[in-house]
Amino acid sequence: MAEVPTIDLTNFPSDKPKLRQACENLGCFRVISHGIPSSLRADMKSTLRSLFDIPAHIKRLNSDIIPGSGYVAPSPANPLYEAFGLYDASSSLDILSFCSNLQASPFQQHTIATYSSKLHALVVNIANKIAKSIGVPHYSFEHWPCQFRLNKYFFTQETIGSSGVQIHTDSGFLTVLQEDDSVGGLEIMDQTGTFVPVHPVPDSFLINLGDIAKVWSNGRLQNLKHRVQCKEAVERISIALFLLGPKDAPVEPPSELVDSHHPRLYKSITVENYRQLRLSTGSRVGESLPHLLL
Repeated sequence: MAEVPTIDLTNFPSDKPKLRQACENLGCFRVISHGIPSSLRADMKSTLRSLFDIPAHIKRLNSDIIPGSGYVAPSPANPLYEAFGLYDASSSLDILSFCSNLQASPFQQHTIATYSSKLHALVVNIANKIAKSIGVPHYSFEHWPCQFRLNKYFFTQETIGSSGVQIHTDSGFLTVLQEDDSVGGLEIMDQTGTFVPVHPVPDSFLINLGDIAKVWSNGRLQNLKHRVQCKEAVERISIALFLLGPKDAPVEPPSELVDSHHPRLYKSITVENYRQLRLSTGSRVGESLPHLLL
C-alpha cells in the first residue's frame, strides 16, 4: 500500500514542510479538515449514479467544450470506463449548461452547483498552500478553469486484473479526487518506479499534481504517474476536479522560482496548446514535457 502523506488544512504553517516534501518527491498527498460536508459528498455520489442511468442519447448531449471535456463512452482503449465532463466548475454558466443538457432535476442541479462551488474554493486553497510551501507567497489561482470529470468503472468478475484506466499523468496543475469510499483500484507510481495501490480513506480527498505543475514550478513539483486497475467485481464511482492552468495566458514560472542557480527549464505554453501537444504526440505519461525544454 502506498504511503501517501496526510495534510491537515487547518494545521498551517506547521504542515507546510510536509506539504512541500510530498509535492516535490511524490506528487501526491491527502487532505483532511477540508470543510466539505459528508452529506454533500454523499448527495453528489447519488446524483452521479442517477446521471449514469439516463439514456445514451441524452448522455451524448454532454459535448466537448475543449477536447476531452465532455461525455466519454466506453472505448476499446478503456472498455470498463464511462465519464461525464464539466469544463469549468467555477463557472455558473457551465454548470447550468451541464445540468440542462443532462436534464438534471432541481435537487441534482442544486447538489452539483453547491459541490462545484465548495470544491473550487478548496482547490484554490490547496494550490495557494502549495505555492507558499515552495516559496511563492502571493499567487492567484482564483480564475484558473477547474474541469470536473465524473467517473464510473464497470468492474465484473471477468475483468478482475485488467485495466480500468491506462497509465497516465494528468495534464493540468493539480487534481482533487473524491474516491469511492468502499472500492479501491487506484495505483500510483512511488519513488522507486513501482506501482502501489492507494486505498480509499473516508473523509479525505486525494490530491495529485500534473504536467502543468511541473512547468509552472520550473521543475520543482512532481507530476504523478497513476492508473486504475480492476481489483474486485463491483461498480466504482469517483469524482475528479482538475485545476487546469491559466485560461488564456501562457504557463510560466513565478520569478521566485527562477534565478542563476535555477535557470528557466521550459518554454512558455498555454494549457490548450499543451493539451493539443499531448494529443498530437499520443503521450499520456508526461512524454510531451521534453518537447518544451529550453
